[in-house]
This record gives sequence, C-alpha cells and structure tokens, in this order.
Amino acid sequence: MDRGWSRLHDPVESFPLAGAGGMTVSVRISGTGIASACCARLLSRQGIAVCVDAIERPPVPAILLSDPALALMRDVFASPTLFADKPRIDRRMVSWGGGDAVAVPHGGVVVSEEDLAAAFPVMADLLAGDARPPSFTVHTAAPFPSGAPRRFGSRHAVAAPVRLTHEEDRSACWIEAVADGWLFLIPDGRGHGWLLAVGAPMAALLGQSRHVAPRFTPAGDAPPTAFDSCPRMLPSLCGEHWLACGTAAIAFDPICGDGTAQAMREAILAAAVIGAIGEGEDADALLTHYESMLIAAMRRHLALSAQFYRSGGSGPWWRSELAALMDGHDWCTERLRAMPEPRYLLQDFRLVEREKAA
Repeated sequence: MDRGWSRLHDPVESFPLAGAGGMTVSVRISGTGIASACCARLLSRQGIAVCVDAIERPPVPAILLSDPALALMRDVFASPTLFADKPRIDRRMVSWGGGDAVAVPHGGVVVSEEDLAAAFPVMADLLAGDARPPSFTVHTAAPFPSGAPRRFGSRHAVAAPVRLTHEEDRSACWIEAVADGWLFLIPDGRGHGWLLAVGAPMAALLGQSRHVAPRFTPAGDAPPTAFDSCPRMLPSLCGEHWLACGTAAIAFDPICGDGTAQAMREAILAAAVIGAIGEGEDADALLTHYESMLIAAMRRHLALSAQFYRSGGSGPWWRSELAALMDGHDWCTERLRAMPEPRYLLQDFRLVEREKAA
C-alpha cells in the first residue's frame, strides 16, 4: 500500500480557489508555530481568506532540522537560503545497546523556537482578523474538538542547558542508550548545547552513562525543562468544518528527529484538503484521506521507533515502552483496515485524484 509523500516544489504562481462547483472558503487557524505558519502561507497563496488565533504553547529548547526537513521548509516558504547561517551538524555519535560509540553521517542545522518565530512571523493582518464564523478551522494547538490525545507509551523527558567540554562536539550530536532510558546531547555550534534525558531522572541516567556524561558541564542554575516525549495523536484528526495538524495534534518520539518535518507535511496536506474542498471536491473523501494519511504516518513512526527501543536495552523500562509502541502500531493498523485506499496524490501542493494523475 503506497501512502508515501510526493516531492513538493514551490509553484511559480498561486492557483485559483474555486473551480466548477466550488465554494467560498474562509479559514481560522487556532494556534501558532511551524504548522500554523505553513498552513497560513499555503492557504493564502490559494486566495483563501485566513485569520490566526495566537495560542501560546510551551517552547522546546532546541530543534534539530535534518537537511530533508530544511529543504521542505525552504520549498514551502520559497526561501532557498533559509537558516543557511545556523550551526551545522555533520554526524551523530551513537552508542546503542551498550556498544561503543559509532559515527553516523547526519546533515542538519540547529535552530531555536525563537529562530522559527523570527523566520515565520504571523502577519499582523492575520492575527484575530475576521470576527465572522469561518467555514473551516485548522487546530494546531489545544483545545481540540476531539479530546485528549492517545498516548503510545508513558515516557517523559527533561532538557537542560550545558557547556560542551570537547571542541569536536560542536558539529556532532551524541545519543546513548543506558539501562533505564537514553540521552541526547545537541550542540548549538558555539560551545554550548542541550542535554535531553528520556526515561529515568537525568541524574540516574547520567550515572549509567559511559559516553555522554563526560562530554559536558552544566550551564546555568535553571532547573531542567520537562516535557512529554512519547508518541501520541488525537483520537480524531478531522471532522465537519475542522481538522487538526502540528505537533500538538500528532507528536513523534524525538528519537527519530522528524517532528518538525512531520508538522509541515501535515500542514501541507491540510491546506491541500481545504483547497480541494473549496474547489467542489468530495469533502468526506478528502477528510478521510487526510486522517488515513496521518494515521499511516504514525504507524510508520511507531514501527521505526520500535526498532530503536527493541535494541536499546533489555530492562523493564525498555520492554514496557516497546510494548506500548507495538500496541500503538496494532491500533493504527486496525484503524487503517476500516479506511479506503488513498484516492489522492500531492502534486505541487495540490491534491489530485490518482486516476487523473496517472
């Protein structure tokens, strides 16, 4: 079953909203962040009226954008040099399952929430612009119409600022699995960085560490920032006149480093679905396609994460989290069995029926 994403390219000019049998569409985006900015950009380019309700959410300390994620972001915002000045990561040093550290090539940049906000400011005329009820609402922040998300695990994480002690670590991430969790050291390119600890308390994990613990000293007296790190998604991602996207709607485990790219892919699909509905296409079929594609994305993520948790360790924590991932994979599989095969493909940020695209 092919549920993959097509390669996206920035169209030369915007395309009209309504075709034969189309309708006038206005959209309210509830929430800010990369998914909100991406969706607003693509909807506005279609000629769709957009307003944004700014809803604050807890920031994450650092974001590692892989080169494919950065390329997608540059496509969406038509900015070929976006974040070209940010610190580069050229490798990951990985110690998994108790083994020695192995260098794995990895291209990407490290940015902060402030960097993203500065690069994609919500245009002033979009913020709480139109008081009239919208024909569609895109939710990128809580509260959501479908309630609390389903969690695929119980793990939490903490992040703390650190000072690196090895010069060569300025362009390398370190990932280490220990008995009761894992550690992730992310540099900022300037001799500092962030330590992410998932599983047991940070001090306990560092006490089990051979590789990461000697590579930094604490920076500052601020307490570590705690956040949820297990995969999770809303029980329903769309309904009549609304859909949800972004990391608050469907969140990935940071072990795979694909959360920001996934949020953008969701926003791209959300904008394409709304545009197609505005052109008079079958709304029920489009919303079903949207939900099935996101469930399929979560299933792929759970399968990939399970490979890491199966080989990371053999203790109770690792076994418990692996079992939760596999339960989630089965849950996604059952939901997909009840859904039709995908009817649409993405082509230049638009959805087209597969038969017409052939």
